[in-house]
Amino acid sequence: MRQSTSAVSGQTIRLTPHRSTTPKRTADGWYVPVAVCADSLGMALPTGVAFSAIGAAHPVQQAVAITFVWVLVGLAAARYASSTWDEGAPVGPVVRDWLVLLGALAVLRTVFGLGEPPAAVLAALCPSLAVTVVCRKAIHRRILAVRRRARGLRRVLVVGEAGAVDAVVGQLAERTDHGYVVVGACVLGEGEVLSGLPVSARLRAGAPSAADEDAVAVSEAAEALGADLVFVTAGRHMCGDRLRRLSWALHDRGRRLMVLPGIVEVARRRVRIASAAGLTLLDVSPPTRRGLPTLLKAATDRAGSLVLLMVLAPLFALLALAVRMTSPGPVIYRQVRVGRDGTPFPMWKFRTMVVDADRMKGDLAEANEHDGHMFKLRRDPRVTSAGRFLRRYSLDELPQLANVLLGHMSLVGPRPPLPEEVARYDQVEMRRLSVKPGLTGLWQVSGRSDLSWHETVSLDLRYVDNWSWTWDMTVMARTVRAVLDGRGAY
Repeated sequence: MRQSTSAVSGQTIRLTPHRSTTPKRTADGWYVPVAVCADSLGMALPTGVAFSAIGAAHPVQQAVAITFVWVLVGLAAARYASSTWDEGAPVGPVVRDWLVLLGALAVLRTVFGLGEPPAAVLAALCPSLAVTVVCRKAIHRRILAVRRRARGLRRVLVVGEAGAVDAVVGQLAERTDHGYVVVGACVLGEGEVLSGLPVSARLRAGAPSAADEDAVAVSEAAEALGADLVFVTAGRHMCGDRLRRLSWALHDRGRRLMVLPGIVEVARRRVRIASAAGLTLLDVSPPTRRGLPTLLKAATDRAGSLVLLMVLAPLFALLALAVRMTSPGPVIYRQVRVGRDGTPFPMWKFRTMVVDADRMKGDLAEANEHDGHMFKLRRDPRVTSAGRFLRRYSLDELPQLANVLLGHMSLVGPRPPLPEEVARYDQVEMRRLSVKPGLTGLWQVSGRSDLSWHETVSLDLRYVDNWSWTWDMTVMARTVRAVLDGRGAY
């Protein structure tokens, strides 16, 4: 059960869906030197070894010089800033920085005549790219582990109307992968904060002349609570000159200000800041639906499914034998599912239930343990003995590789819904059908059937709006662990 954020006697309770705890006042910047050291070692060691292997002159000195340039590139691109870790450790920025490094080394070679031949440098730097990606992924996992224990969090004071404050608190409460803990609020107007968050000050609504009062009240509240950041929920009572003056006061006192524009579940790479006539604009790019990324995704789907079908052919034979020996009936279960743009297609699975399972579903409807439109039972009497094993490790899904090869599905995407589920979709839920359904996806790696319907839809919509090829690779890597863990598989 989710608990409320509150502060009592100086102790702050962090809202999470899993636990509540008292966060330690530890700095969140420990990972900056760790990241710099990891980048340095990840670049220097493979490069030095590679230069030595090809017989380059002064391999150690060259490796150190390249590492120095590499760290400078990272600093210039703000790769070590705390905010860059809030969306994970994507591969794309590392590759871009690596290409910038190659360009910088090419310039140095051209201008000063330094370094080994370009082919030798490229060969030496290739291993370092892989090592750097692995190091950054490891650091990000460590950051998430630290945040789950409510350590290294930035203390936040929220400013806004009561409803907006509750919305921010609720949004942050649902996840633990961010680095913020709300410690108090300054509320515009007389509205009641329902989350139980302590109200440090009341600001006058609809009073532009109160800008100076805002600055004093918010600054004093931040000081009293030890807040590192101030979140402002922009609205009709907090905008323009009033917001500007508040930012002056906070910045003069060494405190950072972040403005919440009201958009949610939009990846950073989709947002660009623009300006016009003194106005600050957020340019939100549309979700990727065409172009090179979609071609790359399609090629990965076809090639990946073909390779996996060939490699796993012996396993397919063993699983088919297990299904046939433990239950009479066909090995493959064919079911109509709904794909992209509402197009139905036949989806294949290894049969895990008795032959007349669909007829029995109506008799079990009242025992459904899942909310929303899906039907799930932890101890479904229709599941066979072999079926329980197949479901435990998601082996029953493997025939869907043929669906991926034929273009019905993708390797990564939303869960493929049944026609009767789609018939009950609202306008928001219909957006799940904007992309191909996936063999795996955020739903698969985040708890599967243990998730509520709301959580399932939220994860699918987050993917639909923000997917990328590198994110697909990350989800597929996480799928291996999720399958072995077996959580939510029934």
